[in-house]
Amino acid sequence: MRFIPTKLHAPLDYIVGVALIAAPWILQFSEHTAATVIPIVLGIGLIAYSLFTDYELGLWRTFPMSVHNLIDIAAGALLAVSPWLFGFADESANVWAPHLVVGLAAIFLGLTTKQQGGYSYRKAADTAA
Repeated sequence: MRFIPTKLHAPLDYIVGVALIAAPWILQFSEHTAATVIPIVLGIGLIAYSLFTDYELGLWRTFPMSVHNLIDIAAGALLAVSPWLFGFADESANVWAPHLVVGLAAIFLGLTTKQQGGYSYRKAADTAA
């Protein structure tokens, strides 16, 4: 069942994107190459595909929310399994746990966010034009 409105999902995309980029330094695992590169690349990717999503905070609105949700699920799965896939699961929890937790959250959001944007951030005059 899809119950999370895109009005909530849209700002989370940009917040999580920035958090993923900053996580290696905030959580002090930047000395681990794979553990650092993966969230940075996925954070930049999240911000990029959010800019092209047809929802409240999409700038160019090129592709539908259903595609965005599928990318969220795929990127979340990659992030969640990355500690085992790229060999840093044996490190301390501050290295692998954020990848797992944020990855699972991304999968959850991708599966439960509505497929259509509500566009409630727009003013009435903007929608009439």
